[in-house]
Amino acid sequence: MPQDRDDAFAWIDAQRERRDRAGLVRRLSPRPADSPLLDLASNDYLGLARHPEVTAAAAAAAHRWGAGSTGSRLVTGSTELHTTLERELAEFCGFEAALVFSSGYAANLAAVSALSGRDALVVSDADNHASLIDGCRLSRAEIAVVPHADPNAVRKVLGAAGEEAHAGEAKRRALVVSDAVFSVDGDAAPLAALAGVSRPYGAALVVDEAHGLGVLGEGGRGAVHGAGLAGAPDVVVTATLSKSLGSQGGAVLGPARVIEHLVNSARTFIFDTGLNPAAVGAALASLRLLRREPERAARVRTVAMGLYGRLTAAGLAAVRPDASVVSVRAPSPEEAVRWAADCRAAGLMVGCFRPPSVPDGVSRLRLTARGDLTEAQVEEAVDVIVRTAPTA
Repeated sequence: MPQDRDDAFAWIDAQRERRDRAGLVRRLSPRPADSPLLDLASNDYLGLARHPEVTAAAAAAAHRWGAGSTGSRLVTGSTELHTTLERELAEFCGFEAALVFSSGYAANLAAVSALSGRDALVVSDADNHASLIDGCRLSRAEIAVVPHADPNAVRKVLGAAGEEAHAGEAKRRALVVSDAVFSVDGDAAPLAALAGVSRPYGAALVVDEAHGLGVLGEGGRGAVHGAGLAGAPDVVVTATLSKSLGSQGGAVLGPARVIEHLVNSARTFIFDTGLNPAAVGAALASLRLLRREPERAARVRTVAMGLYGRLTAAGLAAVRPDASVVSVRAPSPEEAVRWAADCRAAGLMVGCFRPPSVPDGVSRLRLTARGDLTEAQVEEAVDVIVRTAPTA
């Protein structure tokens, strides 16, 4: 479509037409507060977003500290709640220190960009989350994208970079960046192996625990803790407070000197308004609930495996989950959208992932196992998904 020289945004219409033809249009679907749908689409893995203790803590924090944090963390945006959450989160996950951000996205941008830089090398898994990818782009470092979950490919990149270094030069800064659990298919990264190939080259390991915290590791302490890497001097973890902890915000955890460096250099920390007190209070209450009731983490994994077993027994192409995400392949973007809509009409809300959100170009339903689902609800969900599945 030729662009009207007087219409600065005519190109948007052309892009919209291409999305329409490809069946890739996305629309907002506001949910009511009292939705009757059975929810297998949200990231509320532990079912804590509406837990009475969590919502009461959010209300109490807002009442005491105000609706907003009133400024950046370095000015007026840090409260006693922020520092308490940081201390308890670091202790729970096994790290020296933690720093709370306004979102998990902001935490990933901070960790990758502030720990690398123009002369650094960042090795990134091909299936990493968009926030890690954007952190790589903002870092101005040399980026090497390696095949998914392939430690040997990481080793080769780091080895080649080491061979290229000239004698007498300072060692090149290097990061290896990976999700702990990948958000599309729900598979876990080989973290111990990644650490093993990174350390001989002096590379730090940055791991996004968005889908691991609250689900994997002892009592939900995360995949890094489960791999025996928590507290290591060369390991940094990012996390979100909006999934298992049922709140909002993000955090970076690691050695105290790394956290101090982020306070002084991470742009998404320095120039962003601090996380609002209600979200901090809710996350802190959820964390304390999880410490008190560690069986919640195991229950999520049980529900996920139950969904996977029933769906594969019915002949659907589900991917075996390592944590809480269960992916079910669809034959096309159009069929995935239709399938999700039919599930919704039958009372079940599921995620629908399709290009460009999926790195492999394969459309699928994305189910999130919640620890508060009953066996009857799991059976109901499976029945709806199987009954509405595309026919061959």
